[in-house]
Amino acid sequence: MARPPPPGYTPPARSAAPQILAGSLKAPLWLRAYFQGLLFSLGCGIQRHCGKVLFLGLLAFGALALGLRVAIIETDLEQLWVEVGSRVSQELHYTKEKLGEEAAYTSQMLIQTARQEGESILTPEALSLHLQAALTASKVQVSLYGKSWDLNKICYKSGVPLIENGMIERMIEKLFPCVILTPLDCFWEGAKLQGGSAYLPGRPDIQWTNLDPEQLLEELGPFASLEGFRELLDKAQVGQAYVGRPCLHPDDLHCPPSAPNHHSKQAPNVAQELSGGCHGFSHKFMHWQEELLLGGTTRDPQGQLLRAEALQSTFLLMSPRQLYEHFRGDYQTHDIGWSEEQAGTVLQAWQRRFVQLAQEALPENASQQIHAFSSTTLDDMLRAFSEVSAARVLGGYLLMLAYACVTMLRWDCAQSQGAVGLAGVLLVALAVASGLGLCALLGISFNAATTQVLPFLALGIGVDDIFLLAHAFTEAPPGTPLQERTGECLQRTGTSVALTSINNMVAFFMAALVPIPALRAFSLQAAIVVGCNFAAVMLVFPAILSLDLRRRHCQRLDVLCCFSSPCSARVIQILPQELGDRTVPVGVAHLTTTVQAFTHCEASSQHVVTILPPQAHLVPPSSDPLGSELFSPGGSTRDLLGQDEGTRQKPAHKSLPCVRWNLAHFARYQFAPLLLQSRAKAAVLVLFGALLGLSLYGATLVQDGLALTDVVPRGTKEHAFLSAQLRYFSLYEVALVTQGGFDYAHSQRALFDLHQRFSSLKAVLPPPAPQAPRTWLHYYRNWLQGIQAAFDQDWASGRITRHSYRNGSEDGALAYKLLIQTGDAQEPLDFSQLTTRKLVDKEGLIPPELFYVGLTVWVSSDPLGLAASQANFYPPPPEWLHDKYDTTGENLRIPAAQPLEFAQFPFLLRGLRKTADFVEAIEGARAACAEAGRAGVRAYPSGSPFLFWEQYLGLRRCFLLAVCILLVCTFLVCALLLLNPWTAGLIVLVLAMMTMELFGIMGFLGIKLSAIPVVILVASVGIGVEFTVHVALGFLTAQGSRNLRAARALEHTFAPVTDGAVSTLLGLLMLAGSNFDFIIRYFFVVLTVLTLLGLLHGLVLLPVLLSILGPPPEVVQMYKESPEALSPTAPREGGLRWGISPTLPQSFARVTTSMTVALHPPPLPGAYIHAASDEPTWSPATTPAASGPGSPNSRGPCLATE
Repeated sequence: MARPPPPGYTPPARSAAPQILAGSLKAPLWLRAYFQGLLFSLGCGIQRHCGKVLFLGLLAFGALALGLRVAIIETDLEQLWVEVGSRVSQELHYTKEKLGEEAAYTSQMLIQTARQEGESILTPEALSLHLQAALTASKVQVSLYGKSWDLNKICYKSGVPLIENGMIERMIEKLFPCVILTPLDCFWEGAKLQGGSAYLPGRPDIQWTNLDPEQLLEELGPFASLEGFRELLDKAQVGQAYVGRPCLHPDDLHCPPSAPNHHSKQAPNVAQELSGGCHGFSHKFMHWQEELLLGGTTRDPQGQLLRAEALQSTFLLMSPRQLYEHFRGDYQTHDIGWSEEQAGTVLQAWQRRFVQLAQEALPENASQQIHAFSSTTLDDMLRAFSEVSAARVLGGYLLMLAYACVTMLRWDCAQSQGAVGLAGVLLVALAVASGLGLCALLGISFNAATTQVLPFLALGIGVDDIFLLAHAFTEAPPGTPLQERTGECLQRTGTSVALTSINNMVAFFMAALVPIPALRAFSLQAAIVVGCNFAAVMLVFPAILSLDLRRRHCQRLDVLCCFSSPCSARVIQILPQELGDRTVPVGVAHLTTTVQAFTHCEASSQHVVTILPPQAHLVPPSSDPLGSELFSPGGSTRDLLGQDEGTRQKPAHKSLPCVRWNLAHFARYQFAPLLLQSRAKAAVLVLFGALLGLSLYGATLVQDGLALTDVVPRGTKEHAFLSAQLRYFSLYEVALVTQGGFDYAHSQRALFDLHQRFSSLKAVLPPPAPQAPRTWLHYYRNWLQGIQAAFDQDWASGRITRHSYRNGSEDGALAYKLLIQTGDAQEPLDFSQLTTRKLVDKEGLIPPELFYVGLTVWVSSDPLGLAASQANFYPPPPEWLHDKYDTTGENLRIPAAQPLEFAQFPFLLRGLRKTADFVEAIEGARAACAEAGRAGVRAYPSGSPFLFWEQYLGLRRCFLLAVCILLVCTFLVCALLLLNPWTAGLIVLVLAMMTMELFGIMGFLGIKLSAIPVVILVASVGIGVEFTVHVALGFLTAQGSRNLRAARALEHTFAPVTDGAVSTLLGLLMLAGSNFDFIIRYFFVVLTVLTLLGLLHGLVLLPVLLSILGPPPEVVQMYKESPEALSPTAPREGGLRWGISPTLPQSFARVTTSMTVALHPPPLPGAYIHAASDEPTWSPATTPAASGPGSPNSRGPCLATE
């Protein structure tokens, strides 16, 4: 829309108008004009209905914010970190499908270390302190639901046998020990941790501290048939259990006489006793390896244990489902409505109390210290990590409110925008809440990254656009009609806001390519929140600006808008008739003039030609370091598609330098002239080249990984435990799972080979030399060989014959029943096989037709071996009870187990401290499974290393792919909106350098590469657009040489880009107050470095590159002056020629951006000072030519801002 002239304006004779030829860039100008026309229409519509738009917008955003009520915070590590759709995810799904959701047990751990670094703990005194802490923890009781719960009720018990004698079965159930892996089991004192007891008439209470199983069976022999139970204990090598082990303190009154050092009263050699590990009550099936009990060990050249720096005890508890099933229907819980949820509550309460009492067990002046940890501790820690800190959120938003209000307040009440700043920040806060509420409604779960980081990051990014629109609104061109102010604002700034917001959304959507659920959720939530911010800034905030415009027009106070303003703007009115001589003397007053550009759309060729009327022929004053062509310094504005056409007249009086100084002034007079000198350019290129080279070196220092110690706050007891565990007990329980889809019975050799191949991995902890591997297939085969040997002995002695097995041993009778099985449903028994076959052949393989029948018998007859193997068969073999004295013959028919679909071999991985160690172990395990797959065995490894560390196998590839795709997308978006691939290429080059430098700085800061820094690195491309695209766009749309255009771009973008950086840093500042070092190091530090890099690259490197390699201007000014314009009255010395523009054809449309030139003339004759508002002093209606259909007022498809 053309600017109507002031009253009294008379155009001179028409001269040859200078043209701005668009050349090959006609399409960009036309498309940009069309897009700006849409934005203009949107802004005018919003201004006309600002009240309705504001009400409906707040209503819609408020409704979406209510979605936060259904938000779900995810704290399950598997749900947060297992890669979606990966083989690990599929394997985990298969495991849960076969076994259920829960593990077999949960672990509670105690680690003891000396307070004096490096001191050995292999002394009776240190073990006594360990006993004190473990005993305190084992005696924990909690009262819930009117019941008392102790360790013996909730602990995990492995392989409880089934006994036909009811009395003996109840006694065994009460006495059967909990699984506690502790170095105290090498001594009699280990029995003190077992809380079970039983009562027999005529005897004191039976406890493990006084129980000799061999002696007890002898005493009970006359009253019950316990031959099978005796054989079971003999196979398990129970012996005398704890009473046959040495006492730590032989002078203890309760030390049993059977203890080896009871009579000598000599303290045991602790190092010798602990060497090689300890045993539970079963020497065969409960061997606790030394690596599970001792840490920081030192040995002599002969391999003898000399010293250790840490002790560890592990208490195993049932899972909630197991505890629920165990007490379901029991008389103790029938009156409380027993449920699985209640079982989980009991376990959690007990674990919290366990950790608390264990940590308080030793006095503060003790020479040892205890670190306790439980699975509930980890859950509580993750829950605390995911909680929203209301104080920090409130503090961050209050700080941003104060910043917005202070920076937008003015002494002139009519120009002040403090209320707009406050409303803008509150609007962004509502947009963030609505975005998160929308995410909750879409079912995207929240996590620690969402609650701890996103509210502050989104605030910093969103407020940037609020500043942009507010500044642009105050810088509206003179003469803009009141009803078009909002449309003008959106027309000038909407493209910039759209470009940065779209790039941010694309960046976060691309970051969602990282297949880690927690980071994918964070990226999607960030993208949605940025989209809500964009909608709020483009639709609702203009309505707020329109309402504030009414306040300013009515001269009311800022913030306190109910009161009238006591002050008004004081401006210089230059009378038009006093410019008739076309001469303006140069002096100290400030005058601005606007050079209008008009764009003509040729109907025939659809070409765009822009004409610049020579309103003024200007000679620069010598005091301007950049030449008079440079724009006048204005406020903080980001009108990047045009060049500040609305600078107002300044007061006639001379203001103080400190008042006149602002960022734009600094960019124009100090920064740009210095930066764009040849030497400065060379220095900038050298420095940034050195920074890039240094970053390339730093990239080689970046290690993969994210340890749990990085997440837990330093200085806490949890961090102390995790640090000690990582240092001394870097052991991980894993399993090799075999699936269905192949015949186990015919693949035994391949299964043995798979086990051998897996066992040979460097990270696998081998079993002690004299012991067989702890796998179900080995236990099963060894058990069959054992009963085969018993049968052979009974057969040779005649106790077992073809027709009778009753005189034989229990094992011989079992072998008899198995040997006659044929596996044929029609003829299941064949007695002729008793002497013609073996249960295990010479190659160590089980006959295929006997495999599943024998599996049923083994599972039912060897519960301790089955529990020790941790086979977890699915489908579980049927129960079958052996009865040696059955005379009906039905007991000879043994049901075969169903073909297996799930079984596992347990292993321990050791020495895994660095991510490279995990990756090496994972690759070796995967190679072993792949080799087995070629032999027909379907298998996969399972365990925490494979759940949480397998992502690192392809993390860098995923990161590189995401960044490359994002850079390509950024190039396409910038090229589409800027319509200049050259400029888009330079932007992408700078963004790639920023990402590379951020990656290198991470290496120097010691920040490891995990999925979290990958998301920030990917998002850095989108965030970096905020710092680069504005400068590039200002350069692209300016006129003149490359240096001049770079200076112009700097002048108009330095302040808003700096404002954006400050607002982002203020949003991030609250992260520095987090209790978690992880948040500080991985979010606050990294994002702060990213912001500073963006500021340097956007305001230093990019202008230099543009001044050297920048694209040609979209418009080129070509003057052909008329004689009338060049022959005015001769000016005074130092004066400037002032030419009046000719009349333009009505078929020309105005380009909304104009070139404003700053002059410093003295006060003009006839100038006077009067009070006026900042609104236009004349109306377009005063000029009839401005309202016709063919006038320059018409906003057609050629409307453009350059």
